[in-house]
Amino acid sequence: MPESCLVPCTSCGALNRVPDHIEQGKAKCGKCSTVLNHKDPVHEVNGAVLAKAVLNSPIPVVVDFWAPWCGPCVGFAPTFKQYATAQRGKALFLKCDTEAHQDAGNRFGIRSIPTLIVFENEKEKARQSGALSYPHLEKWVAGQVTLNP
Repeated sequence: MPESCLVPCTSCGALNRVPDHIEQGKAKCGKCSTVLNHKDPVHEVNGAVLAKAVLNSPIPVVVDFWAPWCGPCVGFAPTFKQYATAQRGKALFLKCDTEAHQDAGNRFGIRSIPTLIVFENEKEKARQSGALSYPHLEKWVAGQVTLNP
């Protein structure tokens, strides 16, 4: 398990490196002082925070574009969270609700959900539509980026 993790601030979009030993509710954004949820391996973000994360993350960003009314999206969520937990600190795992944040869906050209996109060095590396099983998710992400230990 890594000693720290990268956490996007849901208020200002700044990326914060938070040591694991910090208690939940005690970590604050270095830019705007918003309390950070650093214990969750997946972070729900809006379009602005997502755009900042893609531009500024030093590690790969894996995004699950979804909506609460989408059965496959809801069914895939535990798999995504399980994988994010296993890969914690190696990539930044984000979820973006395309129903609530239609601007993000439009900006990233989301035509069906769930859609996964992997970004690295500010660029889209790969896109996959449809829910995946854990082994397929693991294999798909590994085929796109190298997740360092």
